[in-house]
Parts: sequence; structure tokens; C-alpha cells
Amino acid sequence: MQSRSLAVLRSCGPCYAKMRKERLEAFSDGVLAIIITIMILGLKIPSGDKLDDLRPVIPGFLSYVLSFIYIGIYWNNHHHMMHTVKHVTGDILWANLHLLFWLSLVPFITGWVGENHFRPIPMALYGIVLLMSALAYYILQTRIIINHGPDSILLKAIGYDLKGKISPILYLMAIFSTMISGWIAGAIYLLVAFIWLIPDKRIEIILKNEMH
Repeated sequence: MQSRSLAVLRSCGPCYAKMRKERLEAFSDGVLAIIITIMILGLKIPSGDKLDDLRPVIPGFLSYVLSFIYIGIYWNNHHHMMHTVKHVTGDILWANLHLLFWLSLVPFITGWVGENHFRPIPMALYGIVLLMSALAYYILQTRIIINHGPDSILLKAIGYDLKGKISPILYLMAIFSTMISGWIAGAIYLLVAFIWLIPDKRIEIILKNEMH
């Protein structure tokens, strides 16, 4: 009976691998959508109807915008990365869950930063969450490359991955800079976001070349 089941799975081949890949993508997209929803629901609504009534909620709004940009960057990069995946394995699934765990903490830390007006300790913890998210993304990326071998499309696309290497260093700088000012850390977080906002066509170019 077991050998027959294995034979059925082997006969499915690419269609079975594709199904599992699509489930991973759908689950990830759903979690990221929920994260953004929780963040927007966490924004406080001013009690008055004057422009001055918006001042108390400005820090919360700014922290929301920064976190929204980061979640958008992760969604964009995750979407591109999944286009290079031909099959999904157990370690890839767990690495993906590890990434989603750290990203799921973003609404909490975003609310804390906004509530405390970018003070040092919340800003330091914000950086730790961003750093761990970056490391989790690197682990996922590495597991995909290992499981797809030396001919991995993702391996060809990332190359030296300068942005991926410099980002953790900048996060560490930001975390330590909170001992001076939370605003310095915020400026560094914005810098990292700006670096990743610049369109990266590496994966698209490699995929296009693979098709030809």
C-alpha cells in the first residue's frame, strides 16, 4: 500500500510540487494581508474634528507608514523569490513560517513605537524585529538554494547580494544608535527601506533568460 502511494506521488511529479508551492504562497499572502489589517486597525481615531486633533496620532501614523513599507517590501521580494521555486520541501515550509513569525510581530512593535513617540527602547526593539526578519528571509533564501542545487535560479539571481549583506549591518547600527537618539535609528530604518524600494530586476532578468 505504501509503495503504491509513493508511485502515485511520483506520477504526479511537477503538479504535486506546484500544488504545495501555491499553498505556501497563498498562506504567506494571507498572513501578510492580516498583518497590514491589524496595523491599520491599531491606529487611533482623533476624538475631535480639527486639524490640531491629529497631532497626538501623528507618531502612530508615521510608524504605520514605515512598517507598511517594510511589509510591502517583504511581500514584493517573497513574490519574486517564489517564482524561482520549482518544488517545496519541509525545511522550506518551516523557514517560511519562521519568517512569518517575525513579521507577525511588526504590528505589536509598530503600535508600541507610535504610542511612545519613537523613544529609544521601543525603537531598539523595532530594529531587533527587523533584523530577525532579515535573517529569517536569508535562511529561507538559503534553504531554497540548497534544495534546488547549483543550478538554482535564485542563486543565479542574487549574486553577491550586496543589499542583503549590508541591511543587517545597518540594523545593528540603528539598534545601537538608540542609546543616543531614537530618531537616528528611525533615519537608518528609512535608509534601509529606501535601499530596498529601488526596483531590483535580477530575478525577472534571470527568469526571462531561462525562458529563452
